[in-house]
Amino acid sequence: MWTLWLLLLAAGGRLERFDLSIIHAVQGRENAAMTAAAERFTAIGSSKVVIPLVLGTAVLLFFLLKHRRELALLTGGMLGSTLLNELLKRIYHRARPDIHRIVAETGYSYPSGHAMASLTFYGLLVYLLWRHLSSRGWRLVLLAFSFCMIACIGLSRIYLGVHYPSDVLGGYWASGCWMAFCILLYRRYERGRLGGGRRKAKSIIFTSGS
Repeated sequence: MWTLWLLLLAAGGRLERFDLSIIHAVQGRENAAMTAAAERFTAIGSSKVVIPLVLGTAVLLFFLLKHRRELALLTGGMLGSTLLNELLKRIYHRARPDIHRIVAETGYSYPSGHAMASLTFYGLLVYLLWRHLSSRGWRLVLLAFSFCMIACIGLSRIYLGVHYPSDVLGGYWASGCWMAFCILLYRRYERGRLGGGRRKAKSIIFTSGS
């Protein structure tokens, strides 16, 4: 649906106006402090940081919390998001903006890999940790922190001139759909596993009674 909307906007020439208006608004606030912050958030959303974050979270889930099925959701979700991003980039072949680049970047532009990786990682982190946080306050902290990281990483790509806003929004959309699909499969597996456990328990009780 998001891709269809982009195509309709592009056909009417409105996509370019939409992108340029946001780029000018974001880059119009350029200063040394903003550039340093944008570079920092872009670094946080890069594979050099995301991969260690995923591995660290995986260790936490596997060894400390003993949540091995949740580990599969996290690693599978992140791997699938990366592959989906590469596939979409090869399909659309969209060149990066060449308006005012603050940093150098190569590769295709749509969808933003940083946007997809950040939404998938922090979105799954919220889903996996939410049920283990009994305090409403800590849940709000987790939600606010994840939202800020996702938004700041996406905005940093626009500010640095390496992505169109529609690249970032398209990345969020693709990642959101992929994450929802992964969570749906995970929940179906969990329900099936619990249902199988109940059937097994009933079978044991029935056998013992007879």
